[in-house]
Amino acid sequence: MASEKFNIFSMQGKMKILHLSWIAFFITFVVWFNFAPLLQAVKTTLGLTTEQIKTLLILNVALTIPARVIIGMLTDKYGPRVVYSSLLVVCSIPCFMFAFADSFLQAAIARFLLGFIGAGFVIGIRMVSEWFPHHELGTAEGIYGGWGNFGSAAAAFTLPTIALLFGGDEGWRYAIGITGVMSLVFGFIYYTSVTNTPKGSTYFRPKNLGAMEVTSKGDFFLLLIMKIPMYAALALLAWKLSPNGVKMLDGTVVNLIYVALVLLYLFEVKKVWSVNKGVFEKEVPELHRYSFKQVAVLDILYFTNFGSELAVVSMLPLFFAETFSLDPVMAGMVAGAYAFMNLMSRPMGGWISDKFGRKTTLLILTAGLAGGYFLMGMVNSQWPLWLAVATAMACSFFVQSGEGAVFAVVPLIKRRLTGQIAGMTGAYGNVGAVTFLTVLSFVDYATFFYVIAGTAMVGFVTLFFMDEPRGQIAEVREDGTVELIDVSHRKA
Repeated sequence: MASEKFNIFSMQGKMKILHLSWIAFFITFVVWFNFAPLLQAVKTTLGLTTEQIKTLLILNVALTIPARVIIGMLTDKYGPRVVYSSLLVVCSIPCFMFAFADSFLQAAIARFLLGFIGAGFVIGIRMVSEWFPHHELGTAEGIYGGWGNFGSAAAAFTLPTIALLFGGDEGWRYAIGITGVMSLVFGFIYYTSVTNTPKGSTYFRPKNLGAMEVTSKGDFFLLLIMKIPMYAALALLAWKLSPNGVKMLDGTVVNLIYVALVLLYLFEVKKVWSVNKGVFEKEVPELHRYSFKQVAVLDILYFTNFGSELAVVSMLPLFFAETFSLDPVMAGMVAGAYAFMNLMSRPMGGWISDKFGRKTTLLILTAGLAGGYFLMGMVNSQWPLWLAVATAMACSFFVQSGEGAVFAVVPLIKRRLTGQIAGMTGAYGNVGAVTFLTVLSFVDYATFFYVIAGTAMVGFVTLFFMDEPRGQIAEVREDGTVELIDVSHRKA
């Protein structure tokens, strides 16, 4: 595996897996983001109010937080081939539901269920980590993440045109239907074209599916603490749908959701205890330990970088339109420059991480991200437009390179838990988006950018508590023998 060259134009071996995986991720993002570009047409055809449109946008992301955690667990247990293929096929159903919707309720249910497809990203992280050696892993994961992520921009560029080609008030239905067909068909292509590991390699599965394994008492409590923000974000989404927000749900229903979230958290505490109570009985041997602190730091960093990207992408067109008095089309194109950077920035972040060390790269990129958002907070109508766009693009480079660098570390912590670690880290990105967008609803643009810059500085400080992945990680084969997997050139 390691001897095969890293040739981006190859469609053999590990490169074939990488290309098929980023295309799968690309399609999930086209489907997940197929609504926003056609928003006006949907609003007109279904006769929706602005509040109802806002509600659909919230519902679109609501399920993604728990979905990323669940999909991460399923990936570790059943392997990425089956899970990715199933997700693409199953999620085509709510996509078709949305295309055929003729009421707000039908559209709302479809968008809520489509939040699940936003978890596809997690699956490929594990798949790519099985096929690439540690010294190429950051670059490969960066290409997977960056090129796949471009699906959201591709949807924005192409779907309105496709809708126009079909014409009429119903053109948007065809555009959305086509994305569902892509998802359905590619699910079968992926299943027949990939394997979970290279020939002769072992696919390590977690001992338990119920909760993430930890290897020390301190990590047990840290895991329970790190679960809380995910439930808090879901409570925040429920609050947005309450009479205090967009008034989709009445107060009683929202209170029931709050109670359900508390009960779910307590249920999860029980699961974490049943999987990990062994750490209170006897110490895990040094060889088999991993530090959950690493996961916690990556969660905080991804909260900031991917969370801010999702939030900023949705508000940037309006920010440019209002600050520089641009028409919507021009503002959209200018803001599109931010998302466009993904094609290069994420792979670049992974590549820098491979070359110059995981921790150093994260420190530099997180500091750059904080500086970038601090400058964004200073942008006003006195600035030349080109300078504001250049600032947004520079900021976006650090944001997306940072994402690439985070996922260059995720697969190096504990191989059999890679899906779960990626799921939790990915979920934190969505928690960040919910948090930052909520902040934006209370403050002006400048304060919004400064809050993100401040959060990045918190992430920068926590990085000093993260250890550089070194040496090897140990996994036990089914026959009881131990396999050591290299995670760095230098032995610990």
